[in-house]
Amino acid sequence: MTQNQSRNAGNALMTGAALSILMFGIGISRRSYTALAVPVFAGLLAAASMAFWVGYTMKTTNWDHPDDFDSAATT
Repeated sequence: MTQNQSRNAGNALMTGAALSILMFGIGISRRSYTALAVPVFAGLLAAASMAFWVGYTMKTTNWDHPDDFDSAATT
């Protein structure tokens, strides 16, 4: 990822966060339970996705490969 791509991704994340807070505030002011359910579902989805990613990484990492170890730590 280049520096420019990283900045664009950061801008997209900040815009998405600001829009989600705005939409949440509007939904709460209208007393919409969907405004509560959607962010809770999104948080659950994010947590489950990260847990799956960590599990997949742990399952597929080859720990016996010599290049995985720091050469300074083994000397």
